[in-house]
Amino acid sequence: MPETYVLDSYALLALLGKEEGSDAVADLLQKTQADEIQTRMTWVNVGEVAYIVERRWGVGQVYRVLGTLEATKIDIVPVDRTLVLAAAHIKAEHPLAYADAFAAALAMSEGATLVTGDPEFGPLEGDLSIRWITERR
Repeated sequence: MPETYVLDSYALLALLGKEEGSDAVADLLQKTQADEIQTRMTWVNVGEVAYIVERRWGVGQVYRVLGTLEATKIDIVPVDRTLVLAAAHIKAEHPLAYADAFAAALAMSEGATLVTGDPEFGPLEGDLSIRWITERR
């Protein structure tokens, strides 16, 4: 079974904006397309990307991003009761955004590596594996 990675919105937005860390995310997506690894993301995190893309670049760009995402081999995971309650538990114990808690919950539930540059995940490092795409500040 290939190694599994979970993208949070930070990672995907870094790629879309060609920001620091975008090369690392592009590399993971190339490996995903080649079936070398598995990459997953929750619909909650996709929704977060969608509203940020709309604010930055307009609603038309949202549809382009969604079309591109759906054409890749990224597995976009529906949010069920188990994931909602796991995310709620993480949010209750850690000061991070609720959408970020979904990415963390998915990574934890699957023993996957979370891909991010968001420093809010720092306190979770002992609880899950994190691949930092940017230098930690």
